[in-house]
Amino acid sequence: MNLEKVIFSFFIVLALTLNFGFFIGEIDNPMHHNVFELFAVIVVNLIATFLKFGDRTHTGATLLATSLVADLQLIAAAIVWGYAEHIASTGLTGDVMTSIVSLAGGALLANMISAILLVIDTIRQRY
Repeated sequence: MNLEKVIFSFFIVLALTLNFGFFIGEIDNPMHHNVFELFAVIVVNLIATFLKFGDRTHTGATLLATSLVADLQLIAAAIVWGYAEHIASTGLTGDVMTSIVSLAGGALLANMISAILLVIDTIRQRY
């Protein structure tokens, strides 16, 4: 068993599951989406992105691209949340929460693609 591949796969799957946990719930209800969970998703996605930089294959480039897309959307969601909470006078409304969860949903899709590519790459491995 290769410990490097285990850690790599662990962070890809953890990013996917945390993202799903944040995404699930009523889309416009702030009580169903925790800011700390969004923070955890961003941190784990950034770690997964960092781990993907070493792979020089075509699959590795695609994995990195999906991770960068997820990072971009999650950071945008955090910026929208921060803007709504600290700058905008309206606060965290249902409309704002819908935008945040929609961005996290896009990141979830990118993480799903990344996990599918990981499974396909694992199946294709020959020892």
